[in-house]
Amino acid sequence: MTGICEGRVVIVTGAGRGLGRAHALAFAAEGARVVVNDLGVGPDGTGAGGGPAAAVVTEINEAGGTAVAHTGDIATEQGAASLVAAALDTFGRLDTLVNNAGFLRDRMLVNLTEDDWDAVVRVHLKGHFLPLKHAVAHWREETRAGRRPAARVVNTGSGAGLLGSVGQGNYAAAKAGIVALSLVAAAETGRYGVLVNAVAPAARTRMTERTFAAAMAAPGEGVFDAMAPGNVSPLVVWLGSAGSAGVTGRVFEAEGGRITVMEGWRPGPTADKGARRTPEEAGAAVRELLAEARPPGPVYGARQEGHGSAESV
Repeated sequence: MTGICEGRVVIVTGAGRGLGRAHALAFAAEGARVVVNDLGVGPDGTGAGGGPAAAVVTEINEAGGTAVAHTGDIATEQGAASLVAAALDTFGRLDTLVNNAGFLRDRMLVNLTEDDWDAVVRVHLKGHFLPLKHAVAHWREETRAGRRPAARVVNTGSGAGLLGSVGQGNYAAAKAGIVALSLVAAAETGRYGVLVNAVAPAARTRMTERTFAAAMAAPGEGVFDAMAPGNVSPLVVWLGSAGSAGVTGRVFEAEGGRITVMEGWRPGPTADKGARRTPEEAGAAVRELLAEARPPGPVYGARQEGHGSAESV
């Protein structure tokens, strides 16, 4: 029985552990040949080592799949270029890019250092942009050569980037940027046969285990583990397959067995005077409009009407 990604070549960044590892294994199980990228850093981005990527490659190969490791830093021009080259040089093609690499350095804003900000924005946002840029450049050349691909990009957002998250200003800002980048990329690259979507997952990984603690503990034997990373992978694999034709510029939340289509900013109540307002008139108009508008979703971690805080994903 062939899988839905039979014959496709897929890159997964940050695939040494957690969600990335689950995605890589799931793609391989559906017949894809996988480039497993992982720098091997710690949860805060420090240190490095090729062990995690190599371990996932071994796991895929021993299960009868085909994979190769890439341990370059995809948040650099050279690393991103070599990542795409690894797929082309090893397998002769590239069909799907899954941008997933990232780490956390959580701090309240007043305690957030410039290095904490730069490091997290770099790995998440720049680490999405550069592989995307080099993959699309390849697919553009394929289209120009008369070989229009059925290319797919799946970017990794977060509920933190959709609603905000207390103590994660750097991470939330980077994830919000990834969503905007995904929408722009979808609009720009469709002409080259590229479909771009984003997924905001909720799962138990190294990045979330300290935040969620006992709430994310694995359940007992025989009980559905709603927070297992592998629950998110079927959606990612489908979006990365040829079967997702026509789906682009969308953002999905995925947790356990739940998939939600997220609907972003849309115009709400509007008032137009047709002339310049005084500050008092502007304030009165805003009050009237807010009375008609839907309230925003609560920021993760913010206290709501006396209740405890809810943590971010």
